[in-house]
Amino acid sequence: MSFSWKRAVGITGAKQSFARRTGISTTKQGMQRKVGASLLNLLFSLLGGDKKK
Repeated sequence: MSFSWKRAVGITGAKQSFARRTGISTTKQGMQRKVGASLLNLLFSLLGGDKKK
């Protein structure tokens, strides 16, 4: 069994709650994936390509 000060203080729960409400991941990889997808969507819309349905 291990101790997590972030869990004890409530940081973990707050991050999870924020992520569920907004749809924005709070992990580094999740944020990078979200930003990358947004940039690709922007690029394709500027080039006039059809968006995936």
